[in-house]
Amino acid sequence: MGEKQEIIKKLMEMQKMFIKYEQENGVEMQDYFAAEDGHPLKGFRQEYMDLANKLVDMAHAEKGSHR
Repeated sequence: MGEKQEIIKKLMEMQKMFIKYEQENGVEMQDYFAAEDGHPLKGFRQEYMDLANKLVDMAHAEKGSHR
């Protein structure tokens, strides 16, 4: 599997985990933006954003465009 496909797979897994967590526990803004150490969402937002941006950058590089 190529790197793009791995990133897409990871993003999809993260979305599923987030939705499951939200349905079971609810998500407060504090949990999403500044979760404490040990919280399942700690670093989630940043990791998701970093992966999504990497995917966009790869697509731009592939097409010869830029953001």
